[in-house]
Amino acid sequence: MSMKQNSDSSLQVSNRASQAQYKVGTPISRRDVMRRSLFGAAGLLLTDGLGLGALTMSQPAAGAKPGGAKPNIVIILADDLGWGSVGCYGADPKLVRTPNIDRLAQEGRRFTDANTASSVCSPTRYALLTGRCCWRTSLKYEVLNVNAPLHIEPTRPTIASMLKQLGYRTAVVGKWHLGYQSEKTDYTQPLRPGPQDVGFDYQFAVPSNHGDATGVYVEGERVAGLRSTTLSPDKYKNWRGQRRLGLDAPQRVDEDVMPTLTDKAAAWLRQQEPGKPFFLYYAPVSVHNPITPSAKTRGSSAAGAYGDWIHELDRSVGAVLAALDEKGLAKDTLVLFTSDNGGEFFGEEQAAAQAAGLKPMGPFKGDKHTVWEGGFRVPYIVRWPGRVPADTVCDEMISLTDTFATIAAFVGAPLPPVKDAAEDSFNVLPAWLGQKHKSPLRPHMIVHSADGVFAIRRGPWKWIEGKPAKPKPPEARRDEFHPQLYHLGSDIGEAVDVQDSNPAVVAELNALLNRCRERAYSRE
Repeated sequence: MSMKQNSDSSLQVSNRASQAQYKVGTPISRRDVMRRSLFGAAGLLLTDGLGLGALTMSQPAAGAKPGGAKPNIVIILADDLGWGSVGCYGADPKLVRTPNIDRLAQEGRRFTDANTASSVCSPTRYALLTGRCCWRTSLKYEVLNVNAPLHIEPTRPTIASMLKQLGYRTAVVGKWHLGYQSEKTDYTQPLRPGPQDVGFDYQFAVPSNHGDATGVYVEGERVAGLRSTTLSPDKYKNWRGQRRLGLDAPQRVDEDVMPTLTDKAAAWLRQQEPGKPFFLYYAPVSVHNPITPSAKTRGSSAAGAYGDWIHELDRSVGAVLAALDEKGLAKDTLVLFTSDNGGEFFGEEQAAAQAAGLKPMGPFKGDKHTVWEGGFRVPYIVRWPGRVPADTVCDEMISLTDTFATIAAFVGAPLPPVKDAAEDSFNVLPAWLGQKHKSPLRPHMIVHSADGVFAIRRGPWKWIEGKPAKPKPPEARRDEFHPQLYHLGSDIGEAVDVQDSNPAVVAELNALLNRCRERAYSRE
């Protein structure tokens, strides 16, 4: 059912930063001054002679519990999980079964029009954490390489730094793929700046991708188990037969990566204490290539190894939920489950699953990398018992970029000025909570393909600019490299280009796209 309503919501967050008020106390660092300027009153660190205090709140938190206690937050960001790959989004139960993800939908709210900022991973992860589209940075197409420096500026607010300022314990477990250090990454040295410099207290990560050239885990600020600075690049190869970096450290075993990440995420949750809020950003590597289900799920799906890999993801989600249940934290924890982009057609395992009848992208055209809907539409489920209406569906158009502004509203922190941070993040909390609201919450949305092709959506319309930023884009995606207009309300499969019969719509959307790019923000 659609939850589009006609009345304004009292949960909307003002874009104006409050005036900062300071108490006399301990000196503060230049970095803290910058955070104050970016967050206004919500980012104000008070000093009281005992060190740095907590954020002051300029408005009540929509997520506050009785007594003002703060809710916990868990974001689960799957990798390459297509819209139609799980049961609650229509996957055939004879092929794949996702009882834990389906449980989230039964106990929470499922969104049908949730979109990633990019059809590949690094840009979406940047946008999720910062509320800013990654194409505004130096990364104009594709993803970060394995030696890329930290792509999030340490002075830029993130969801993690915002919540840490509010007293949250913060952790990232899983795929990072946002770079380390200030120049080309040297994995034999401390990996700073890194997640700890953008708000995370703890890190256990796959540095780049599942099966990447590092071949190792990172824990804290170093490669886990690093024995020396010696490199032996001829010693190890990845799943493609390519040389790894040859770091002198325990090497990841692909089939064990998901169980390892699952155990680390669940263990961190079990360490948390009631009454002390926490934020876990958990980024499983499934269902990204290589397809490596563990012994616990291998052979469990009629869709072959790819279906087993989806089962591996679902098993991991179940372990996270079980950890919350065991600690009695579920009722006090908001869980967001989604994916970094659509699924992928590439690979023998994916082809076998589709031949068996699985439709990983559901009704949408295209897949990961492309500018078509299949590259951006993803599963998106929000659960918070007693506050998010259970077993409901919302058709509101939202973006993963909206996570920053929505969590800010959730915890009662006003957004920074639009020219300073969260430039492309809209508050969609009313849609999360099933509140009456004026629709659309997001008036328009820009998406961006792996080749750097822009598209913009407004209402039922989708305008594809058709100009790749990549110098030599692949010939296989040539159909994306020209202007085109689709009416998604009547043509969800993007089959009929209607630009010739709608020149006014084309002109308006093209002008809107240019304006959002030129002024360095899209948040209204």
